[in-house]
Amino acid sequence: QVQVVESGGGLVQAGGSLRLSCAASGTTFVINTMAWYRQAPGKQRELVANIASGGGTNYVDSVKGRFTISRDSAKNTMYLQMDSLKPEDTATYYCNVEATRMYGSISRRYAYWGQGTQVTVSS
Repeated sequence: QVQVVESGGGLVQAGGSLRLSCAASGTTFVINTMAWYRQAPGKQRELVANIASGGGTNYVDSVKGRFTISRDSAKNTMYLQMDSLKPEDTATYYCNVEATRMYGSISRRYAYWGQGTQVTVSS
């Protein structure tokens, strides 16, 4: 089992910044891609950004140039620096972690979610 814990959400005015953190822990697992999703009330959960174990990143168009995803692989921790926040960024942000565990010569992949952290941007 991998435990995933997010932190860093809060209330901020439009144009402000927040930094989210996601810490993953679990013995015998190798952490692969880590990602941030968000879900606003009445909307589907959407991928905000992800970062591969090698450092490659992807962003949804609406946050490009404003959000920066990064990770400290030694600590299995991921960050999301959010700048120039807009009211439409208001949502619950979830961390998603893909992990691999070896069973002898067989590998199995798992996905784990955090409990979510609320980000509210006031206009």
